[in-house]
Amino acid sequence: MAASAITDIMVATLSPTEAAEIISRDDVDVVDVRDESEWTTGHINGARLVPLDQLRADPENALKRRNSIIFVCAKGVRSLTAAKLAERLGFSKLYNLEGGTAGWARAGLPLVSGI
Repeated sequence: MAASAITDIMVATLSPTEAAEIISRDDVDVVDVRDESEWTTGHINGARLVPLDQLRADPENALKRRNSIIFVCAKGVRSLTAAKLAERLGFSKLYNLEGGTAGWARAGLPLVSGI
């Protein structure tokens, strides 16, 4: 697990296989920050859709207080932005999925289609 510096905070970057392992064993909130049209083409089972614009508009209501949050987008850029926002709100165990859903699919992990 590599760590990416975000200002003076650390957000862990997870490979798809590391993320799948955490999802299978921990109480983790998987937040997909893509748009709905992207979401319907395929998302991680158990993830919930919170588009980045919605997260920015009302982050307190969009995020659940859980032990940890994995942020997901298409390639890993928007999810890193979301993780930075969550950190500023006091969330501490934050992860960014390396390569996003594209990396997840390349790793041979399943995506769920539809809503």
